[in-house]
Amino acid sequence: MTDFTAPEKMSAQANTHGISFNEAILVWMRIAILSFGGPAGQIAVMHRILVDEKKWISEERFLHALNYCMLLPGPEAQQLATYIGWLLHRTVGGLVAGGLFILPGIVAIMGLSYIYALYGNVGFVEAIFFGLKTAVLAIVIQAVVRVGKRSLRNPIMVSLAAISFVAIFFFGAPFPLIIVAAAAFGFMGARLGRPEFAPLEHGGKNTAVIDSMLGDEVPDHVRPNTARTLRVGAIWLAIWLVPVFTLLLVLGQSDVFSQIAVFFSKMAMVTFGGAYAVLAYVAQQAADYYQWVTPREMLDGLGMAETTPGPLIMVVQFVGFMAAFREASGLTPVLAGTLGGLLATWVTFAPCFLWIFVGAPYIEALRGNKALAGALSAITAAVVGVILNLSIWFALHTLFRQTYPVHQFGLSFDAPVFSSVDLPALILSIAAATAIFRFNIGMLVVLAASCGAGVVMRLAGFI
Repeated sequence: MTDFTAPEKMSAQANTHGISFNEAILVWMRIAILSFGGPAGQIAVMHRILVDEKKWISEERFLHALNYCMLLPGPEAQQLATYIGWLLHRTVGGLVAGGLFILPGIVAIMGLSYIYALYGNVGFVEAIFFGLKTAVLAIVIQAVVRVGKRSLRNPIMVSLAAISFVAIFFFGAPFPLIIVAAAAFGFMGARLGRPEFAPLEHGGKNTAVIDSMLGDEVPDHVRPNTARTLRVGAIWLAIWLVPVFTLLLVLGQSDVFSQIAVFFSKMAMVTFGGAYAVLAYVAQQAADYYQWVTPREMLDGLGMAETTPGPLIMVVQFVGFMAAFREASGLTPVLAGTLGGLLATWVTFAPCFLWIFVGAPYIEALRGNKALAGALSAITAAVVGVILNLSIWFALHTLFRQTYPVHQFGLSFDAPVFSSVDLPALILSIAAATAIFRFNIGMLVVLAASCGAGVVMRLAGFI
């Protein structure tokens, strides 16, 4: 962990790949501010900026990192940012990339939590983001198209994506089961020498910065090192768990702050399957078991997380805020809520850095393994189906005011109530999609125009 205070090493590395740390900070800030729309939208933003625009990382390495992050508990988009930041500028690069990714969400959710707790609703604030959601829907669809075109390069990969989508969307198949099945299928295909499972090529040459940097001489921080792994693991376990055990010792198990620390620490370890699986678990426990929030408040918190930048799992900050706000433990409610929200955020995201800094060197070292490459190629195809599932989920809740659950003949999915279609959202979504796909208008322009259109619609009484 010496690279926390090793500017000379970081400077030397910047000279290797030509990307200064200051330039990287600006790009990570831009990604953070644009990180709306859940994991699909956030992955789309990172892909567009880092792979297509900046050419910092190749398609193949981007998907390799994404596949690893999809296997981890917690928000995959934030972990992907941490991974790529680590590749570029060592540990401090990962900290900045991953930290900046969640910073706008922390500020936004905290501000909205104050308004919600003190005044009871955030209807007007949510209306401000109405137009933004419709633009994000178009960006999410673009992500499916762009990643699908490059990774579904033969009928077997297309079939894997289709099966994956049907299994998770219509039958509620567990996400880990889909990934394990795809990995096993790809591993066997590669071992049998099937060309369909060969690793993704990137135009026959390494034009991406990270790939060029790691082509001949692999930097020290990317090489697996057992002693460093143990040291890094010990430090990040302490960063994560020392506050938890301190609260338990000082306040006891029944105190709300101890309960927040323990519950969200458990959540950080067991919640696989993407943001929506995580949110279902959090909603059930927070509303039914702990009774920190009501189901309606949980939906309001999800609305905040959906319409502000950052991972959807940032809703944990709202839950922690409301829990501590109502059980202030001798503090003023606002101060207690602030500390409760920040504590929930801390124990949720500290493990994300642990998984990346400990595991990423070993994942990078396995990139040349053909059998593993086959497994990851199959996972990539399955992930396209998963992203499509997230995209449709987001579309259903953006374009329709009501959905109903379908549970028969083995099916398990939410279907739209077509009479509840949100016409203003539909019109703005079509306009945003037309601007992106037909006229190739930049993402920032589309986001700004959609946000402005949403505000105008609110003032005109259409929403």
